[in-house]
Amino acid sequence: MKVMKKILMMAAIFVVCGNGIVMTSCSKDNSEAIVTKNYFQSWNNCEALTALQAYVEDVTDPKSANFIKEEDRIATFDMDGTFVGELYPTYFEYNLLEYRVLDDPSYKDKAPEDVRKAAQDIRDFVRKGTPLPDHFDMIHARAAAKAYAGMTIAQFDAYVKEYAKQPANGFKGMTYGQSFYKPMLEVFEYLKAKGFTYYVVSGSDRFICRALVEPIGIAPNRVIGMDVKLVSSKQGESEGVNYTMEKNENLIRTDSLLIKNLKTNKVLQISQEIGKIPVLTFGNSGGDSAMHNYCLSNQYRSASFMLIADDEDRDHANREKALTLATKWRDSGYYVISMRDDFKTIYGPDVQKVDFTFPAE
Repeated sequence: MKVMKKILMMAAIFVVCGNGIVMTSCSKDNSEAIVTKNYFQSWNNCEALTALQAYVEDVTDPKSANFIKEEDRIATFDMDGTFVGELYPTYFEYNLLEYRVLDDPSYKDKAPEDVRKAAQDIRDFVRKGTPLPDHFDMIHARAAAKAYAGMTIAQFDAYVKEYAKQPANGFKGMTYGQSFYKPMLEVFEYLKAKGFTYYVVSGSDRFICRALVEPIGIAPNRVIGMDVKLVSSKQGESEGVNYTMEKNENLIRTDSLLIKNLKTNKVLQISQEIGKIPVLTFGNSGGDSAMHNYCLSNQYRSASFMLIADDEDRDHANREKALTLATKWRDSGYYVISMRDDFKTIYGPDVQKVDFTFPAE
């Protein structure tokens, strides 16, 4: 009977293991197994994942010299290309502006000339491969501020979510709003379980980011992004310090750009809004390097990760360019996550890469 009980207990443990739970240790008499969740079902065994887990386990171990209290376990994530797709065929917010200005019947005949020019630059880039003008990130930011001016926060949120329901260009089986990297969602879950607080720190519009990450449970107060000036609906030309908002007013977007949240601006915004230096950062481009360097200046043990878009079979990537960047990021002291080698899946097994399609003009 004792032998049979042991056999049944071990069988039960293996069944649990098959559902994503792994046994780490057991009590002396084997009467009670201690188990921990395997968070990384979508990852291959790889250097980046090993480094991440080793880092997190070290800084969350009270016996470690590198232990970090929960209130200081701050992680920051870029959004586009870090945990949300950006290769369809360009950033979500660029696609959205192109649609708003050139296709949306409620606005396309109202767009100012400079806004129309920015939208056409995006269209020519994605359809013809025409290079974008220098410093287009700022050109786009100023154009986007104008294109959505006059919308209430609620109206803009609904507008973004409605566009996000469209099929993601270049993929079958996925909308824009579903284009999360599955392995990176597992990182969020893992960090949450380990007492980390994570923030989205993106170059995209703050309210676009809020709308996109809402389905994965990231609260609005943990999203930092590009900002435009807001006013209340009856404020007029008065400055906020001279005006008292009434109960029945709404907040309105204006055409005044406050900040494009890239490079060192990310660091400034983190300092102002979070008030602590992150100990863990994730990004995918040079626009995230300042955030990484800020993280690595921390008094605590810290770590920074860069994703490279090197998977030409499952995503619209440029592997040659990605590998060049990988060398650069490693030389900068960042860990590199290869989407081709490290991810078992990117968007999920039912999503397929297909050719980009464009309606006739």
